[in-house]
Amino acid sequence: MAWAPDHLARAFRHSTRVVSVPETALEISLRAVEDQLKICGHKRDADVFELFLSQKELTEVIDLSRFKKLKYLWLHHNKLHGITFLTRNYCLTELYLNNNAIFEIEGLHSLPSLHILLLHHNELTDIDATVKELKGMLNLKSLSLYQNPLCQYNLYRLYIIYHLPGVELLDRNQVTEKERRSMITIFNHKKAHIVQSIAFRGKVDASWNPRSPFKQKPAQRIPPDFSFANNVDKTVFDDPEDAVFVRSMKRSAMAITSLNWDTVPTREEKYLDEKGTESAQMLTITLR
Repeated sequence: MAWAPDHLARAFRHSTRVVSVPETALEISLRAVEDQLKICGHKRDADVFELFLSQKELTEVIDLSRFKKLKYLWLHHNKLHGITFLTRNYCLTELYLNNNAIFEIEGLHSLPSLHILLLHHNELTDIDATVKELKGMLNLKSLSLYQNPLCQYNLYRLYIIYHLPGVELLDRNQVTEKERRSMITIFNHKKAHIVQSIAFRGKVDASWNPRSPFKQKPAQRIPPDFSFANNVDKTVFDDPEDAVFVRSMKRSAMAITSLNWDTVPTREEKYLDEKGTESAQMLTITLR
């Protein structure tokens, strides 16, 4: 059977048809980076100071360590799950990762120059792991974590402020001095105890641990030389309030002396000489 020329041409095209292979996630990322470099006209990696890679449907990102001077990186509104592509970008100061699907941020601790970090609208659940990763960022000033599952934790905001004291703007709200004082009272019991003791001129046991169970001291008797209302009280301090009362009665007395203005003649009385020449009296009030 003889083949017609058109049949031969169709058979040849069918045998040489190229099957297209879908791009991998890293290939899509590489193409997005190369397209951005072309748009900005960068020919050398050393000239790249910023990369705009948002809204690219990225699920992974190629290693960006080749851009040594990269300072600004936009990756918001993608589909990222983690952050493993920032290893040696020590100059990075602003990182926008909001509106992704990130559930862990391992790797961010290697960004010492980071100043602004946006992570809102993600899937972060472990607040301790998140704080641990961010603790080494001494230059971090602005942080956003809202719309993450970890924000459901009780006292979430104060917890972040306590562990990241350098942050000045959290979730688009300025960190206030009142919040800083509150977080010390709640999370740093030892420091709060010392501050209150200094404020009231007392002494404090620096070894006090708020998490340790309360150890009640054995009951003590009142010293035999103490007497109140002419009765010697040597009962045991079963009630702590009794002990506080006894201690208050042993405090030094404080006397307040003031002029009794009722005994001071007015101008008219002086003129009429109604109160004579008696001297004014003094009033003394004694407090414990």
